[in-house]
Amino acid sequence: MSVGAQDRIDRLLVKKYAKEQVDNHDLVNSMVSPEKMMEAMNDYAEVHRNIMFISNRISNICSCINAKARYNQNLQARAS
Repeated sequence: MSVGAQDRIDRLLVKKYAKEQVDNHDLVNSMVSPEKMMEAMNDYAEVHRNIMFISNRISNICSCINAKARYNQNLQARAS
């Protein structure tokens, strides 16, 4: 996948907006600090990692319980 103008319309749009400049100096003042954003992202990642760990642990516990129940059913069926 290449980057750039692919057809005539894209080339015309590139030519039209090539010299446009944006003045966003007011956005800098309202921006969240990068450190705060990184801290929030790290917190989110840690929570997600913990949720995945707990989910896997619960899945393992449930499969062990189901295996034990199947084993007990087989024992009862053989005893009957």
